Amino acid sequence: MTERDSSKRSQIAERLKEARKHAGLSQGHVANMLSLHRPSVSEIEAGNRRVSADELARLSEIYDVSVAWLLCEAPDTIDAQDPRLELAARELSKLKPDDLERLLKLLAAMRSDSTTDRGDR
Repeated sequence: MTERDSSKRSQIAERLKEARKHAGLSQGHVANMLSLHRPSVSEIEAGNRRVSADELARLSEIYDVSVAWLLCEAPDTIDAQDPRLELAARELSKLKPDDLERLLKLLAAMRSDSTTDRGDR
């Protein structure tokens, strides 16, 4: 396996792990849904086991993300259809109103800082 292939497999493994965690599922739950043993899911997320096309399609359904996102083929810029926004929205819906307000203020400050940084260039 080339270094590029290894890097790509690691990126996909990281996306699969991230999506599973955002979906609030354990490796055991995912293994049951795919009729696999839990160590198989662990090996997939470690980048040590290849994922079949069928498994990838099923994982995208389970995690409610696109196959393109799992394969790191989705663009780096965020558009309205980005599945990460759905994952973020799911997490935001779990926040208490006060925590959401603090987060919105933080985001506004981050946006302000990035605009200022661009103006200095």
